[in-house]
Amino acid sequence: MPSFDVLSEVDMQEVDNALHTTVKEINTRYDFKGSKASMERKEKEIILIAEDEYKLGQMIDLLSMRMVKRGVDLKALDVGKVVSAAGGMERQVLGLKVGLETEVSKRMIKFLKDGKFKAQGSIQGDQLRVSGKSRDELQAAIAALRGHDFGLPIQFNNFRD
Repeated sequence: MPSFDVLSEVDMQEVDNALHTTVKEINTRYDFKGSKASMERKEKEIILIAEDEYKLGQMIDLLSMRMVKRGVDLKALDVGKVVSAAGGMERQVLGLKVGLETEVSKRMIKFLKDGKFKAQGSIQGDQLRVSGKSRDELQAAIAALRGHDFGLPIQFNNFRD
């Protein structure tokens, strides 16, 4: 029975590269001169620290521009709230969405059933396996899933016939 996997991955090396080039630009920009602005990645989150919300917004803009250039989908970023940090600084955490949550997988399965596709989905950890009777039906399901916005980047792999 033909099948394929739906998953959501982010290339962490490209995220790190975008982060490092953004830090270099922040260190050389005139509007950040003398600023204590910093950004770092810990596991699945990027921590931004700056004096005010305006600088945090500028940092997010620079980072997102670099991530787009490196091929990282911006749907993978989950922008958190600005909170006060020590020393009169502001802090913001950007989460990286990696893997399909069970809730998103269930929405995808419901989307396939509502679309009258002859394909079944099964949740396997942080990915979704979709199987069907024919290759054409699965290709139509891929096109429909790709066209719908689930709020995170999705990739398709492991297509088996």
